[in-house]
Amino acid sequence: MTSLWDLGIHGKVKRRIKKIGILTGGGDCPGLNAVIRSVTRCAIHDHGWEVWGIEDGFAGLIEGRIHPLTWDSVAGILTHGGTILGTTNKTNPFLYAKKKKGRLVEYKDASRQAMKLFKSGQFDVLVCVGGDGTLSYAKRFAKEGLPIVVIPKTIDNDVPATERTVGFYTAVDTATEAIDKLYTTAASHHRAMIIEVMGRDAGWLALASGLATGASIILIPEFPFDIKKICDRVMQRSSVGRRFTIIVAAEGAHQADGKKIFQRKTDDVTQPLRLGGIGQWLSVQIEKMTGIESRSVMLGHILRSGSPIYMDRLLATTFGCEAVHRLATGEKNMMMAWGKGALTSIPLKHIPDGIRLVPKNHPWIDAARSMGALFAESVL
Repeated sequence: MTSLWDLGIHGKVKRRIKKIGILTGGGDCPGLNAVIRSVTRCAIHDHGWEVWGIEDGFAGLIEGRIHPLTWDSVAGILTHGGTILGTTNKTNPFLYAKKKKGRLVEYKDASRQAMKLFKSGQFDVLVCVGGDGTLSYAKRFAKEGLPIVVIPKTIDNDVPATERTVGFYTAVDTATEAIDKLYTTAASHHRAMIIEVMGRDAGWLALASGLATGASIILIPEFPFDIKKICDRVMQRSSVGRRFTIIVAAEGAHQADGKKIFQRKTDDVTQPLRLGGIGQWLSVQIEKMTGIESRSVMLGHILRSGSPIYMDRLLATTFGCEAVHRLATGEKNMMMAWGKGALTSIPLKHIPDGIRLVPKNHPWIDAARSMGALFAESVL
């Protein structure tokens, strides 16, 4: 007898979920293990499903590196940073890099291989925990017929269609603590101190940590800056006895010409250029133009590290549980999201491409301006 549980939206018999896979893709961040734990325990406790972990993101799905996850195997990982499954931000399943002899690399579409493993393993759903890159791959796999759900994570907070991503608040907390500590050395030596934070082409992390620490100047990619305005503010502070300046700069911050600073180029065509170095560039320019001693600190990968704070643990756990519950009711090909104070899901086909930038009228922007922070926008 067919139960209501087995009926789809149009009354057609659908396959009951028995086995799901979960992977973490892209850069690591605090809260990934909390998601893995949440999905695994909710699936086992509430629905009796099998849960299998896929190692190193889509690479594990292509190469067949999977193992079962149990109630006990995810015990004790809630507070741990990183991911017990491993991850990589260098695997594009649709442009998969495979080394040949020597240094030669061959790129091929390995999506069919991933689909084959998914089907041969008799998986019913794939849970992907990732950022905008993972989301873009998930959307393509969904079109190919692979049942999938995305849980958004990134310290950059730039995934479209959601106001919150797992890992962001811990990164802000880490940046805030570091900037607080740098105030004392900046004040003691009467320096301009530039703190460079991650965020790629979106300024959420720089904006949040700059606002939280009372930075005098906040530089984000959404507002191209004028170096003269920055130097004028540094000089103005010095002239009234405030002999140090804290500047928080997103790694993707740039002048009106749009040229960003990169650490180094890469021959991997599947990877974007790696940003980094704007802090050092600003330090040199400020010292040259003002005569005031300047130093730069790049927080870098420390922002991805450490135990998740309570907000990321809560978000990760509720995202994971809600994703499992929605899968059980027949939803698929969607991303969990947070917006307007509530948890929701967004069909993958309705999520725009690209990243979520800081709106120019965002309340954090208004608050920072009211506190006297300078964004040093160029007049175009």
